[in-house]
Amino acid sequence: MRSPETWCSPPTAMVTGSAGAGDILRCYSNPPVIRGRARALIHLMNRSLSVRLRVLRIAAAFTAAFTGALIVTFAAAPDARADALFAVQVLREGGCGGAVPAARALHRDRLLDLSAAEWAAGRPLLTATQRSGYRAKSTAGWHVTGPDSSLVQLLRRSDCRKIANPTLRDIGIYHRGEDTWLVLATAFAVPVSAQPTALAERALKLVNEVRAAGTRCGARRFAPAPPLTLSDTLGGVALGHASDMAQHDYFEHVDLTGRSPADRVRAVGYPEKLVGENIAYGPETVEEVVKGWLGSPEHCENIMDARFAQMGLGYAAGEAGGRRGLYWDQLLAAPRD
Repeated sequence: MRSPETWCSPPTAMVTGSAGAGDILRCYSNPPVIRGRARALIHLMNRSLSVRLRVLRIAAAFTAAFTGALIVTFAAAPDARADALFAVQVLREGGCGGAVPAARALHRDRLLDLSAAEWAAGRPLLTATQRSGYRAKSTAGWHVTGPDSSLVQLLRRSDCRKIANPTLRDIGIYHRGEDTWLVLATAFAVPVSAQPTALAERALKLVNEVRAAGTRCGARRFAPAPPLTLSDTLGGVALGHASDMAQHDYFEHVDLTGRSPADRVRAVGYPEKLVGENIAYGPETVEEVVKGWLGSPEHCENIMDARFAQMGLGYAAGEAGGRRGLYWDQLLAAPRD
């Protein structure tokens, strides 16, 4: 049976409020709603411009760590991509006029250019970034309408600390008429090869906590079950299947040679009596993938099956087609006596 892909995209609630000059809209995980409005008079280039600023900031959770997504919109008429990029680099390298430590220059990223274009077309920023293929750990966006001479000042007044955030590494820009959309982001980093053992141990801990307490898998209630132990052999088989799916762009329990999970386990000499497998695509952390499996009745039943005594875990990053997320494989088995 094909296992469903598991994605983590928690909903957010909105908070609006006024802070200094401009209308400000913030989105966090669960706050209440407050609204406010203000006007600002900005003096630029020895002349006064009466402008209205509107700032939209969004923060969202991606994985176990908090991921911030910031969106800023403010009004004031034409600028070019190079001018917008220059304005952002000036603010970062100058530490917002010395208010914060200097940050490294951003790298222009083609996929984030596509994100900015999708955002300009009306898609939510996070959706636009996902559709572009850029795998973001954190994302921030600014929509600017204004003269080139005012960009540095406007961005500085919007939320310069966010622009100078040293964890943001890449930038994408889309320009249309008098409007420019800027998307700043940090790419998600695939866990390094030295981490598989630690990740497997973390998964084992999460699984055994649930088995020890017992849980409900859909409509079926499971009593507590004995703890599992890690098997390096099962871990190697799980890694092999995750890597094969990632390399050849498919998502199935049966591999391209027609072998089932039990076939793959037997092929390495594991004396199996019973074999189960959970797979997932998309989660970026062990916590996400285990939570996703426990939220699916069939996967949860595998985890809670008291007949299983050992498990192995493997993961690999997508290498082909349109899939660039992580593939996960959890093998569960009962060895013959």
